Amino acid sequence: MTKPQAHAVLDGVRDLLPTFRDRADEAERLRVVPDASMKELEETGFFRLLQPRRFDGFEADPEIFYTAVRDIASACGSTGWVSSVVGVHPWQVALFDDTAQQAVWGEDTTVRLSSSYAPTGKAVAADGGFLLSGKWSFSSGCDHCSWVLLGGLVFNDEGNVIDFRTFMVPREKYQINDVWNVVGLRGTGSNDIVVEEVFVPEEFTLSMGETGQCKGPGQAVNDSELYQLPFHSIFTSTIATPIIGMAMGAYAEHVEMQQKRVRASYIGEKASLDPFAAVRIARASSEIDAAWALLMQNIREEQGHVARGEQIPLELRLKVRRDQVLGTARAIEAIDTLFEASGGRALAEGTYLQRAWRDAHAGRVHAANDPERALQMYGAQQFGHKIDPGMY
Repeated sequence: MTKPQAHAVLDGVRDLLPTFRDRADEAERLRVVPDASMKELEETGFFRLLQPRRFDGFEADPEIFYTAVRDIASACGSTGWVSSVVGVHPWQVALFDDTAQQAVWGEDTTVRLSSSYAPTGKAVAADGGFLLSGKWSFSSGCDHCSWVLLGGLVFNDEGNVIDFRTFMVPREKYQINDVWNVVGLRGTGSNDIVVEEVFVPEEFTLSMGETGQCKGPGQAVNDSELYQLPFHSIFTSTIATPIIGMAMGAYAEHVEMQQKRVRASYIGEKASLDPFAAVRIARASSEIDAAWALLMQNIREEQGHVARGEQIPLELRLKVRRDQVLGTARAIEAIDTLFEASGGRALAEGTYLQRAWRDAHAGRVHAANDPERALQMYGAQQFGHKIDPGMY
């Protein structure tokens, strides 16, 4: 993707930010991102950023994708979250066998996919594929998608687990259960997916063992360096980025509010003249900047190894996870600091700050943001313990 094209997508996304902010209440009321927002994002080319060129995609630098997600989330957390998780799926589809890629995009390159990767379903090997059954939760944006990517454990005839795979299933073979009634990320429509003994051909599955090695059958037809990056680096950054974007949006609104605020309890003192308020702003902005800088620096470092034809060191992959979970923590700490210092007006419905506070804490409970596990693995590797690279 050329730089002018990249800037065109980003410019198009940024032009939409006031609209997304105006629709944030609507997204919460509907409990899904409005159709109009998804259509407008499609028209900017956003959903094509990580899609293969041979299917009208841009094969863009991941930093462009993450920057767009960050900016969207700074206007509406739910729209940012859905754009991130739905927008990253073309990257994984590019790793599937070409048969599966053709089934998704062969007739319509605007097709979108949702996902739910926790292996809560069961797959049993069958002739030429697998029989898949189960219920999966938290499939963000599923109402806007016509395929789903589902994580599942593969069992043999003796009932033993022999593999962990991602299964690609078309819309007519699964049911969406509307269960998303929550206090944060309310507009993401992260509903349940139910599958009842559906046959999934081998070509429509992807072994997590292979993706852990930065491999996939789709690399035979999609040879861009983009598709040689680690799955867990790309996907966990997809979860951290919208939360950092929420922090940026919260910061902007807090500063604007404090410039106008007069503190009655402090004898009419202007908040903008409060030195303690200035210190909080400085600390929060540093935490947000650090979260973003480390996230992008680590991805660029991984890209450098790929460009040189080198294997990405496990230590770097663990560092990506370390800084990703801590980046999420930094962003939420910044939001908390700003929210607590904003006064009672920040509690009002319609303010970005209270919504960012709710949305960011909701995003914090995603499995990818489990800090202890990621940090323990990084520390254990530093002590010389053996770590399975397939999980990072």
